[in-house]
Amino acid sequence: MTHQTIYVCSDAVGETAEAVAKATIRQFPSESVKIKRYGHIRSEDEIVRIIAEAAKTGGFISYTLVQPELRELMKAEAVRLDVRAVDVMGPMMQAYVDTFGSFPKREPGLLHSIDEAYHRRMEAIEFAVKYDDGKDARGLAQAQVVLIGVSRTSKTPLSVFLSHKGILTANLPLMPEVNPPIELKQGPGRLIVGLTMQPEHLLGIRSERLKTLGLPSSAQYASQERILEELDYATSVMKSLNCPVIDVTNRAIEETAGIIIDWISK
Repeated sequence: MTHQTIYVCSDAVGETAEAVAKATIRQFPSESVKIKRYGHIRSEDEIVRIIAEAAKTGGFISYTLVQPELRELMKAEAVRLDVRAVDVMGPMMQAYVDTFGSFPKREPGLLHSIDEAYHRRMEAIEFAVKYDDGKDARGLAQAQVVLIGVSRTSKTPLSVFLSHKGILTANLPLMPEVNPPIELKQGPGRLIVGLTMQPEHLLGIRSERLKTLGLPSSAQYASQERILEELDYATSVMKSLNCPVIDVTNRAIEETAGIIIDWISK
């Protein structure tokens, strides 16, 4: 199969242009399109080489270039070699200038700050994976946010979502048979958040989970009695910690994350 290529170019990491390219690809049925990313572009020679490659392969370019000289060269070379190049950031910056009468800073330090944000996000994602589901209790003392709750209350997906915002997040399942580790009460400056759910909703989620695993629906994990026991126990733990609690029943991950981000921003 011959692959078609979208070239993502940036003088930073290139995440924004790549995200737009991926969102575009999802709107089309073709599976033969690939993305090739070039980040931290600093010289005109790099742009000339990338456009020549795009012209040779018949691809097009999605770019976010803050430096005006690089952006102008990208436009000129693309026209010269008849390569379509989509300026993802330029029109938005121009709209800002036209509407608010201000001008972009274009300082090299801004590129560094973008990179720093990227590295913080990568660190937070690795942290969330390492300390997911109480696998290592040490993470509970190191996290910025600790999520606690019974099984299937969206702790893991919420941890991952928060990590993409650069927030160090750990989570811990609460079960009546297992006492919370001492690390849960250690570490000043953290936000511990309890997640709960209406019993009937949790019952439905757990029943579907059993089906996915090929297990009988009569398992104790999805029994109403067990669910009520777990929720009661979790409530007692949350009260002992005096932590805020969010009912995640029918609540989108993004909405729950927004509440938590507001709390840690205050």
